[in-house]
Amino acid sequence: MASLDQKSPNVLLQSLCCRITGKSEAEVAHQFQYAVRVIGSNYAPTIERDEFLVSEKIKKELLRQRREADAALFSELHRKLQTQSVLKHRWSVLYLLLSLSEDPRKPSSRVGNYGALFAQALPRDAHSTPFYCTRPQSLALGYGERSAGLSGSVGTSGISSLGVYTLNGPSPTPQTLLAGQPPQSAAAQPLGSRLAWALPITSSPSSALGPPTTRPPLGPPVPSSRLVRPRRDGEATGEVNEAALVRDILYVFQGIDGKFIKMNAQENCYKIDGKVVLCKSLRDTSSRLAELGWLHNKVRKYTDARSLDRAFGLVGQSFCASLHQELKEYYRLLSVLHSQLQVEDEQGVSVCAESSLTLRRLLVWMYDPKVRLKTLAALVDFCQGHKGGELASAVHAYGKTGDPQMRALVQHILSLVSNPILNFLYRWIYDGELEDTYHEFFVASDPNVKTDRLWHDKYSLRKSMIPSFITMDQARKVLLIGKSINFLHQVCHDRTPPGKITPASKPADTPKDAAELLSDLEGAFQEKIDAAYFDTSKYLLDVLNRNYLLLEHLQAMRRYLLLGQGDFIRHLMDLLKPELARPATTLYQHNLTGILETAVRATNAQFDNAEILKRLDVRLLEVSPGDTGWDVFSLDYHVDGPIATVFTRECMGHYLRVFNFLWRAKRMEYTLTDIWKGQMCNAKLLKTMPELSGVLHQCHILASEMVHFIHQMQYYITFEVLECSWDELWNKVQQAQDLDHIIAAHDVFLDTIISRCLLDNNSRSLLNQLRAIFDQIIEFQSAQDALYRSALEELTLRLQFEEKKAAREEEGQWGVTAEQEAEEKRRIQEFQDTIPKMRSQLRILTHFYQSIVQQFLVLLMTSTDESLRFLSFRLDFNEHYRAREPRLRVSLGAPRGRRLSNI
Repeated sequence: MASLDQKSPNVLLQSLCCRITGKSEAEVAHQFQYAVRVIGSNYAPTIERDEFLVSEKIKKELLRQRREADAALFSELHRKLQTQSVLKHRWSVLYLLLSLSEDPRKPSSRVGNYGALFAQALPRDAHSTPFYCTRPQSLALGYGERSAGLSGSVGTSGISSLGVYTLNGPSPTPQTLLAGQPPQSAAAQPLGSRLAWALPITSSPSSALGPPTTRPPLGPPVPSSRLVRPRRDGEATGEVNEAALVRDILYVFQGIDGKFIKMNAQENCYKIDGKVVLCKSLRDTSSRLAELGWLHNKVRKYTDARSLDRAFGLVGQSFCASLHQELKEYYRLLSVLHSQLQVEDEQGVSVCAESSLTLRRLLVWMYDPKVRLKTLAALVDFCQGHKGGELASAVHAYGKTGDPQMRALVQHILSLVSNPILNFLYRWIYDGELEDTYHEFFVASDPNVKTDRLWHDKYSLRKSMIPSFITMDQARKVLLIGKSINFLHQVCHDRTPPGKITPASKPADTPKDAAELLSDLEGAFQEKIDAAYFDTSKYLLDVLNRNYLLLEHLQAMRRYLLLGQGDFIRHLMDLLKPELARPATTLYQHNLTGILETAVRATNAQFDNAEILKRLDVRLLEVSPGDTGWDVFSLDYHVDGPIATVFTRECMGHYLRVFNFLWRAKRMEYTLTDIWKGQMCNAKLLKTMPELSGVLHQCHILASEMVHFIHQMQYYITFEVLECSWDELWNKVQQAQDLDHIIAAHDVFLDTIISRCLLDNNSRSLLNQLRAIFDQIIEFQSAQDALYRSALEELTLRLQFEEKKAAREEEGQWGVTAEQEAEEKRRIQEFQDTIPKMRSQLRILTHFYQSIVQQFLVLLMTSTDESLRFLSFRLDFNEHYRAREPRLRVSLGAPRGRRLSNI
C-alpha cells in the first residue's frame, strides 16, 4: 500500500512484514492488518501505576473471599518485599497476580450478545473525558475516589448510552445492557471495552483485549464477499462491494491508505480511486467517513512533532498528553471495529443483516468521534505557536461555546494543560520557589539583579503568559506573595518557614484537582490567593515595622529632610550661620558634623531613637566658583537594608532636592528676620539724620514686600504642600495591605511635593523666577547692610565731633575752630552726596525685584495647578502688582485658554 511518507510507521511496518514472511506486499495484506491492530490495541492496564492501590485491591479481594488469614499473610509478605531490592517492578508483578486471580469470562456470553450490541448506535459520549468534569462541586472526594477518578481519566471513557438508533425501523428501541452485565456498570464502561466484551474469546489473533495466544496463519483465505470482482476483458474499472469499503475505511480512520481510498497529496484529503465503480450514495458516505482519517492525521502529526520538543515545556507536554489520551480512546474504538471484521472473516461468524457492520452504521457510530476529532483538530490549529500560559489561554478561550459536549471536552483538556501552571503557582505562593525552565509561568525572574533591587527589578509579570482564567489582580497578588517570601528570606534574613507565615493548602496534584479548582475560580481559588496574599503581606509589614522601624524612618524624613522639626532647624541655622557665610572651599565636613550633633543635643531631637540619629549626617554638595557655605550645605540620611527598598536612591535624590529648596526658602526667612531686626534697631538711632529718612523709608517698603512674599510662599510650602501631602501619605501607609502600596504611596508623595515645590521640569521657568527673587533678597540684605554701616559710621563721627566740641567748651575754649568747622561741613556734604547714590541703588533693586515678582505672578496665573493660581492671588491680595502689570488683569475664574490668549 502507498503512504504519504515513505518513513511513516505504516510503511515501515509493511516493510517489516514483507521482510519476515519473505512475500510481496499484496501477499502480506492480512499479516499487515493484524500487525496494525496489535500496535493500535491498548494492552496496558487502565489503572494508575500505583503499587499501594494494587496491593489494597488484592487484600480487598482476599477479604471478599473470607480469607482474612491470607490477607494478613499477603500484607506481611508485601511489607518484606518492599524492604528487598530483588524486584525493580513490584507493581507489575502484583498486577499480574491480580489479573491471574480473576475468573475468565465465558465465550457464550459474548457471542450471544454480539448482535444485540452492534445493532445499537455508538454512544454519544465515547471519549476519555473523566467523570469529575461533571461532578457536582458540593460532593467532596476522598482519596480512594480521587484515585479511581484519575484511573478513569486514563483508560475509561465515562460514557452513557443515549439509546439505540437502528437503520431498519423508524422507532429506536433502547438496548443498552449486555447479558450478564450489571445495569449500573454498563454506562460506566468505555465504548471499546463494551464492544470488545461482546466478541468471542476464541478469536484471539484479532482480539483487542489482550495479547494473542496463538500465531495466526500467514495467509488465511479471505471470504469472497470481501473481494473485488475481477475485471473482464474490455472493462476499464472494477466494482467494489460495501464490505471491502468498510475494511478500507477502518484503515483510513487510522491514517493508513487503503486499497481503494488513498490520500491525495495535492488536494490534502482522502479520495476514492477514480477507477473504482461505486454508486453515488456509497461514494458520498465513504468520503464523509474518510474525513476522520484526515482529522486523525492532523492531530497525530501535531502530537508526534511536539511530544519530542523539550522546549515546548510542561504545559505543552500536558496538552500533547491530553490529545494522545483522546486518540488512545479513538484507537480503542477502532480496535473493536477491527475485531468484528476479523470475527466475520476468519472464523465465519454469521451475523444477521441488522447487526452487520455497514457504511451507514459506521456513519452513525462515528458521528460523535468525528465531532470530537474536529474539535481537537480546530484546537490544534488555534493553539499553534503558543506555549505555557498562552497555550492555556488559547484552550480556555476555545471552551467558551454553547455545545455541552465540546465544552466538557475542552474543559477536560484545560484541566490537564493547567495542571503544571497551578503547580508552578502553588510552589511560588507557598514556598517562594520558581522552577520555570521553559519560561511558561507568568512570573519571571532575573538572576542578574542584586539583592538590593530584589523587590523592584528581580521579579516581574509576563503579561503574555497570564492565563485568561486568571485576572490581572490575581496575577499581581500571586507575584507579590512569592516576592514577599523571597524578600523576607534574602533581604530581611527572616528564617521563618513559609508554612508558619501562611498555612499551605493542598496543591492541584492531579488533573481532577485542577478541574475542580478551575470550576470555582471566583470561590475556592480566589480564597486561596487572598488568604496567602493577606497573611504574607501582613507578616512582611510587621517585620519591617518591628525589626527595621520603617514608619519611624519615614517620620524622620519628614522631621529632618523636610524641615518638620522647627526648633532643631532654627537652632541649627543659628549655629551654622558663621560657618556657612564663609566661602564653600573653606568648609570642613567634620566641623559641620560637630555643629549638627550640638544642635541635636540642644533640642527635642535628642529624644529620637538612636537608630535614627546615627543615620543623620551632613553632606557638602559640589562646589562651584563663588559659592558660599549656604549653597553647598545639605543634611543627609543614610538608608540601607530592607528600608532601602522604600527609600531608594531615586527617592533620596528627591529628598535632597526638596531639602535644598526648603533650606534656601528657610534661609530667606532667616535673612529677612535679620533685615527686620536691623531696621527696628537702627530706626531710632538714625532719627538724628533726617537726610536718610527717604532712603530708610524706601528700605522699609521693599523689606515689607519681601517679607510678605516669603511668608506667603512659606505658608504655601509648609501647609498646602508638605502638610497636606504628608497627611495623605500617612493615611495610605496606615491602610496599606502590602509593601507595594507603601512604595506607591511614598512615590506619589514625593512626586506631589516635587511638582508643587516647582522642582519638576514643567515648573522650571517658575523655579528660575523664584531663585531670582531669592537672589534679590540677598542683594537687598547686602545693600541695606552697606547703607547702615555707612550711616552708623557717619553718625559715630558726628557724635564724636559734638563730644569734642562740648568738651572744649567746658574747658573754656572755643568749641571748634573755623578750620575744623569747615572740615566737618565738607565731610557731611560728602556723606549727603552718597545718599542719592544709595537711593538710586535701592530704586534699581526695587524695580528689578518687582519686575521679577510680576513675571512670577504671570507664570502662576497660567499654571495648570489650581493651588498655584490661587497662590498668585494671595501674593497680590491688594492688587499692587496688578496695577503695574496689564497681564495680571485677568480674573482667576476666566477660562485658562482666554487668559493665555490675553497674555
